[in-house]
Amino acid sequence: MAIVEVTVIPIGTATTSLSGYVADLHRLLEQAPEPIQFQMTPMSTIIEGELQDLFQVLQRLHEAPFQHGAQRVSTSIKIDDRRDKNASMEQKLRSVRDKPQS
Repeated sequence: MAIVEVTVIPIGTATTSLSGYVADLHRLLEQAPEPIQFQMTPMSTIIEGELQDLFQVLQRLHEAPFQHGAQRVSTSIKIDDRRDKNASMEQKLRSVRDKPQS
């Protein structure tokens, strides 16, 4: 399972507020037919799932602002694809929490 961090930024919109675009992306993620999990943060969204599914989701996320009037979109993507053992967002957080303090 892979974990992706994505930030989608529509450029040249009529307002500096992007919350409407973010709400659209959130709805897309909630309605995604692919078996994904996601967590929105104030600056980006973290999504986990099979890599081929994530690429499909990422393409829809990138295209969404164009469908709502944006003429330019900048999308940043980071992929963590660990194949030596099963990894998830929760497992990564648990691993950090479980480390003894020095």
